[in-house]
Amino acid sequence: MPNYNKLILVGNLTRDPAVRVLPSQVTIADFGIAVNRRWKGADGQQCESVMFLDCTAFGKRAESINQWLRKGVAVLLEGRLEFDQWQDKDGNARSKHKMLVESWAFMSPPDKAQPAKPAPAAPPPAAPPPPIANDLDEDLPF
Repeated sequence: MPNYNKLILVGNLTRDPAVRVLPSQVTIADFGIAVNRRWKGADGQQCESVMFLDCTAFGKRAESINQWLRKGVAVLLEGRLEFDQWQDKDGNARSKHKMLVESWAFMSPPDKAQPAKPAPAAPPPAAPPPPIANDLDEDLPF
């Protein structure tokens, strides 16, 4: 039977992306997302739950996430679910699920879709050189 691992989430970033570069020059961005779920309970009361998930992106995708996304921005993420296992500093077994991001898109209004880090300003244009004065200019017919 074929396997399929696809995850699509819409939520808000819970923290700014943390970026690091591996010795192989691959950029990695780690961040979190919160996805809210609202429903009406059996008693008619509004209920809400929040699911928090850590996310990781690699390469150019990580660089663009670092440039454009900040805490609180609404985003659509598409990727796959991965299970991490490790031992903490006390030797205890730890594990968690996380999302490996394969693509993303803004869900925030356009006014929030501004670069998080401004692009470096272009240097001001150089002043034109002063005109060279000489006696030959007066003799020219034009």
